[in-house]
Amino acid sequence: MGGPKPRFLPCGDTAVTIEFGTEIDDAVNALCLVFDEALAAAAIPGVIETLPTYRSVLVQVDPLVIDMAAFEAQVHAILATLVADGRPPRRWMIPVVYGGAFGIDLEDVARSHGISTEEVIRRHSSRTYRVAMLGFLPGFCYLSGADPSIALPRRTSPRLKTPAGTVSIGGVQALFASVEAPSGWHLLGRTPVRNFMPDRDPVFLVGAGDEVVFRPIPEAAWDALDRAAEAGDPVAELVQP
Repeated sequence: MGGPKPRFLPCGDTAVTIEFGTEIDDAVNALCLVFDEALAAAAIPGVIETLPTYRSVLVQVDPLVIDMAAFEAQVHAILATLVADGRPPRRWMIPVVYGGAFGIDLEDVARSHGISTEEVIRRHSSRTYRVAMLGFLPGFCYLSGADPSIALPRRTSPRLKTPAGTVSIGGVQALFASVEAPSGWHLLGRTPVRNFMPDRDPVFLVGAGDEVVFRPIPEAAWDALDRAAEAGDPVAELVQP
């Protein structure tokens, strides 16, 4: 990758943010994920934890084991030999019930753009999304690739509680939620898929770098799929390993 030149932003004396860009960009995000894997493989003494995001990687270090200057030198050595990940991404088909009690903002989104709810569903479910990162809460999938024609700024009054499995949009981003949480995003639908189950192996089903396609399903299909997901069935279909 030609030895990228990131910015090193100190976060106190025990962490540093390694920033590869300033905007949401799939190429920058891919670089973050490849670097995160390479850093883990290097097993540098003193590196405690890493957190890849849209455009940077936060690294927690033990300053009693390695100082920041030495760590930065090792990072540059890793970057000099970094190569793109040639593996095809996993692609998940995620079932979604759109509208009604499952997507209480669907009609407002349609009205805002002067189109039908069916057209919003078509535009939202016809995209292939890329999971840029997991963040905010365990298993929350932040997705790039949303259709800009249905984008809306986040709500001026966030809700204090939204259901687990919420599928929503906010600005140019899309989200596939995992647990009940506050949100200022626009709720289009809901999936029975449990992306985060602490007693399951794997704990996280869909991960950063994966792809997601949403498949509309009727409300009548919800109960059976929800029970299956609660019992540990992935429910999501892996259509591209």
